[in-house]
Amino acid sequence: MDYQKLVDEAFIASENAYAPYSSFKVGASLLLTDGTIIHGTNIENAAYGSTMCAERNAVFQAYCQGYRKSDIEALAIVGDCSPLISPCGACRQVLAELLDPYTPIVLGCKDYYEVTNIQELLPRAFIGESL
Repeated sequence: MDYQKLVDEAFIASENAYAPYSSFKVGASLLLTDGTIIHGTNIENAAYGSTMCAERNAVFQAYCQGYRKSDIEALAIVGDCSPLISPCGACRQVLAELLDPYTPIVLGCKDYYEVTNIQELLPRAFIGESL
């Protein structure tokens, strides 16, 4: 599957980033099975622990609108960097619980993208079924 449109949408989302401390804008776009695309972007805070990553923003927005993991077709995460951007540990943990393990996760930069999934990014995840 060609994920370029989803990558492009994530770059559009990154334009809304609030990144006054790092100047590192991250965008995410979540494709749902009904064709809806939900944007997310990073929102920084002077109290760094209060910062929210783009991919969590996108997934949380979908859940707030009533969507669930079975409704999520793919997630793109982009940044203007090399090598490819990759989710932080907190995001990996959230994605492991809120996405199907094999949902395509598209990691992109200006020139190319790579498709992976949370199973590859966080093997042996600790999730609800682990309790």
